[in-house]
Amino acid sequence: MYKTIAPLVLASQSPRRRQLLSQMGINFSLASADIEERQEPGEKATDFVARMAQSKALCVAGRHPDSWILAADTIVVIDGDILGKPCDVTDACRMLNRLAGCWHQVFTAFTLHHQALGKTISEVDSSRVKITALKESAIAAYVASGEPLDKAGSYAVQGIGGAFVEALDGSPTTVIGLPLPLVTKQLLENNIISLTLMN
Repeated sequence: MYKTIAPLVLASQSPRRRQLLSQMGINFSLASADIEERQEPGEKATDFVARMAQSKALCVAGRHPDSWILAADTIVVIDGDILGKPCDVTDACRMLNRLAGCWHQVFTAFTLHHQALGKTISEVDSSRVKITALKESAIAAYVASGEPLDKAGSYAVQGIGGAFVEALDGSPTTVIGLPLPLVTKQLLENNIISLTLMN
């Protein structure tokens, strides 16, 4: 559906983000961005997630100065608290117990950066999600599947965890980890991709 016309590097090891881009027909290479993900005192959730996406992009940019770098970061927020990836099984159970039966917000920030051009574009999108009420046994079984252990908020809307999503207000791709409507718009406007007609 889309033709890639400028070098694009995805600064992420997330298989979800890779899949979202690939299913659109967008070609890209991969690079890892190793940064410290820690919220600063008094830092708002939206500022934190935007800073993480920008830091990932800048981390990779030096290795690919003539390419566009796409980086993203996703956080789950409930009652003002940020839930990142769980550190272990106990932490995953704690997060799911807290989310069960409640609405929460998912914020995904992305940054497009081109070092040689000196151009940086950053946006933050959000979706609201309600997780159904869950029994302890359901939480334990889900965590035992291993799926929650590398997901912000300890669930995957595109996986087994989708069965727990009672309602979703916003883009599902934002919850998965890359807000495709916004990202695609910027890729088109900056001549990184072009729309192609299907045969």
